[in-house]
Amino acid sequence: MQDVSAKSASWWLAEGGGGCIWSAAGIRVALGDLSREVIIVRDETGRCGIARGGRVIGNTEQPQVDCLAVIGVLAPLEPWRLGHPAFRNTFGVRYAYMTGAMANGIASVELVQAASQAGFLGSFGAAGLSLERIEAAVERLQREERPFCVNLIHSPQEPAWEWGVAELLVRRGVRCVEASAFLELTPAIVWYAAKGNGQHRVIAKVSREEVARQFLSPPPDGILGELVSSGRLSEAEAQQAARRPVATAITVEADSGGHTDNRPALALFPVIAKLADQQQRQQRYPERVLVGLGGGIATPEAVAAAWAMGADYVVTGSVNQACVEAGTSEAVRTMLAQAGIADMTMAPAADMFEMGVKVQVLKRGTLFAMRAQRLYELYRNYDSWDNIPASERHWVEQTCFRQSFAAVWQEVEAYWQRRDPEQLVRAQREPKHRLALAFRWYLGMSSRWANRGERGRELDYQVWCGPGLGAFNCWVRGTALAAPAARTVAAVGWNLLYGSCIMLRRLQLRLWGIPWSDECFPRGPWPVEQLQRWFDTPERVYKCEEPALQ
Repeated sequence: MQDVSAKSASWWLAEGGGGCIWSAAGIRVALGDLSREVIIVRDETGRCGIARGGRVIGNTEQPQVDCLAVIGVLAPLEPWRLGHPAFRNTFGVRYAYMTGAMANGIASVELVQAASQAGFLGSFGAAGLSLERIEAAVERLQREERPFCVNLIHSPQEPAWEWGVAELLVRRGVRCVEASAFLELTPAIVWYAAKGNGQHRVIAKVSREEVARQFLSPPPDGILGELVSSGRLSEAEAQQAARRPVATAITVEADSGGHTDNRPALALFPVIAKLADQQQRQQRYPERVLVGLGGGIATPEAVAAAWAMGADYVVTGSVNQACVEAGTSEAVRTMLAQAGIADMTMAPAADMFEMGVKVQVLKRGTLFAMRAQRLYELYRNYDSWDNIPASERHWVEQTCFRQSFAAVWQEVEAYWQRRDPEQLVRAQREPKHRLALAFRWYLGMSSRWANRGERGRELDYQVWCGPGLGAFNCWVRGTALAAPAARTVAAVGWNLLYGSCIMLRRLQLRLWGIPWSDECFPRGPWPVEQLQRWFDTPERVYKCEEPALQ
């Protein structure tokens, strides 16, 4: 660290009309201009300012009276410089920023399209949807001819559906998937990664070291052998897949909404990043596996921290659910905009209900988490619906189902007859599985009620959400972005990226010992119109305000 009182190794000369900026307002404007380098100088009294024009010379001795000591130079830092260029090049986007998938189409076609138009990579929330709805969404996204991604979620209770999604994506020529909630590699995700002559890209969300290791390694020989034996892969495809990792990129998923292990980013990211480096050295892959960070990425400080830790890209989630493009209801967006960082809790997951897996959801304004947990306890303690005490059955039918068990079962039968009839065959054989399917009806419908804004079901809304959204709400409180109607994917993402550039500049100044107050730094959130010059196409030129020299 260089203190302002230390001897300078270079000097700034006020030649050719050069001058300095000393006022807080002028410094704020200069630091906000990310396209220009910023020369930090100190006068004989110890006052620090920003030099414009003039000339910098290197010398350990002060050459003349009319000069100022140079403390350091901040390089240009436009948002496109953030993260790793390989992410931008590999996925064809302008910024190392991704909007993660949210199930049941909450990460909608409109959200993914808005992300792509803003220069980001968007992931469509395919989990929980029928194959017909997924295919229709893919068709709409492919018409745009812009980069996009589709979520392929691990479905241990529905392996046929997982296979169906993988086959659909290969058939439709989708080149990028976001693999989430995987506990281990499955034939479906390995098959997708191995098809396409190395053109298929897998971005794997992980929160455990043992899962990350699998995605950072070539596919297991056993799975490749099975795929070859079944005719799904050729020998040549299997041999090629055995020489590269399953994943192109690993998203380290910290304390996020939905499926999460609630791991803190500061502890988790370095472990996974180190593992990726170790695998790269051992396997000597021709392309390095990228490592990004998601979960709690909702403020400029959080994004800057991700870059400081070495993230190649960042992934946002909960903040996008509150945006107007999200496939959810106005009622949910209003609930999300009011949430604080402590307004989340864990609840049983519909897709892994029998395994006891939980997801992080909003608890403010809804009783879903408490009711879902009570259903899980009943499932765990009883082998069939008939064995549950009458008082508990009454509570389930009156409070959760709001109809009889028999009526719910008719809906369950109709659903699984279309989606996976084998589930009904098993339910006839195993009363406990029948119970699980009925309880999963409530967990599945609770998300749909929320997405539709079903009146009268507000207390049953299941809204996946992480504490990062509470931090975002705190940041935007009292500004235009506090209103749900003002939140767009571009407005949120651009604010986070631009704000992270300001935070990184502030961090460097702090390391140099510059004691500037808050008023010397741009404070967001900023209107989209003000941010446009940093995020529009490179061909367009905007005139930036020039601070007055003093």
